[in-house]
Amino acid sequence: MELRQLEYFVAVAEERSFTRAAERVHISQSGVSAQIRRLERELGAELFDRSARVATLTVAGKAALDHARAALAAAGAVGQVVGEVTGLIRGRLTVGMVVGCTVTPLFDALAAFHREHPGVEISLLEDNSARLVEGVREGGLDLALVGTAAATPDGLDALTIVSERLVAAVPAGHPLTRLRRLTLRDLTAHPIVCMPPGTGLRAVLDQACAAQGLEPVIALQAGAADAIADLAARGLAVAVLSQSMAVPYRDRLTALTIDDVETPALLALTWKSPPAPAVRAFLPHGRRAFR
Repeated sequence: MELRQLEYFVAVAEERSFTRAAERVHISQSGVSAQIRRLERELGAELFDRSARVATLTVAGKAALDHARAALAAAGAVGQVVGEVTGLIRGRLTVGMVVGCTVTPLFDALAAFHREHPGVEISLLEDNSARLVEGVREGGLDLALVGTAAATPDGLDALTIVSERLVAAVPAGHPLTRLRRLTLRDLTAHPIVCMPPGTGLRAVLDQACAAQGLEPVIALQAGAADAIADLAARGLAVAVLSQSMAVPYRDRLTALTIDDVETPALLALTWKSPPAPAVRAFLPHGRRAFR
C-alpha cells in the first residue's frame, strides 16, 4: 500500500469522479484507476461502486475513508516537522531593526538563539519602521523591531517592548520650561526637531497634530536620538522624543511630557502569522530578553 494510492482514493471519494480526481492529482484518469484497482486487490475488497455514472463508495470504501485521510495527514505532519527541523539546522533568520535604535535585549535574544541553533544564518539590517513593516509583510524580513503608533500593525503579530508618552526636550531657560502644563499647541508654536516620516515617533506626533488641526514646523529631522538631542541642546529647535529616549540627555535637556498627547509611542517586535520555524524558535528568546 502506497501513500499515492491513498491520495487517489481520497480524491475520487471527495470528487465522486475518476475524471475530476485525475485533474486534482495531475495524472491521467487511467493512472488513477490503475492505482485504485491495485489498492483494491491489496485490500481484497472493492472501494467504489462503478455501476453508476458517479463514483460512490462501497461499504468497505466508507470504512476505509477516514483512515486514509488520517494516514495522509500523519504523513504530511511528518514532512512538516522534518522541514521545520531542517530549517533550524540550515535556515536563515532575517531581522530588521529601526535605524538609530540600539536595543541591547534584541542582541541578547539573537545571541541566545544563535547558541541554540548555530546552523541558522542571522542577518540584521536597519531601516525606518514603515519600510521594515512592509518588509515583514512581503516576506523579505522574518521579523523586525519597529517603532509604531499602533499596538499591532495591520496583518502582523506583534510583541510590544516599550510603550511611552512623547516628551519635548529643551535646554535650560527655554520658554517651555516655564509652563505648568505643556500642550501640543504650546509645542507647535516652536520649531521642532524630530524623527523623519516612516518612524513610530513621527507617526504619533503627526497623528496627534492632525487630530487637533495643528501644523507643526518641522525645522530639522534626524534618524538618531543623539543627533536630535544635540540639535535641541544648541537651541535650534525643540526635540520630540519618547520618555526613555530623553533620559541619556538629562544633563543637557529637560524632558517635558506633552500633556494632551496620550497615544504612546511603541517599540514592538513584529512578524507574520503563522510564524516561520526560525521565527517561532526565536520568539521565546525575545520574550525572555525583553521581559
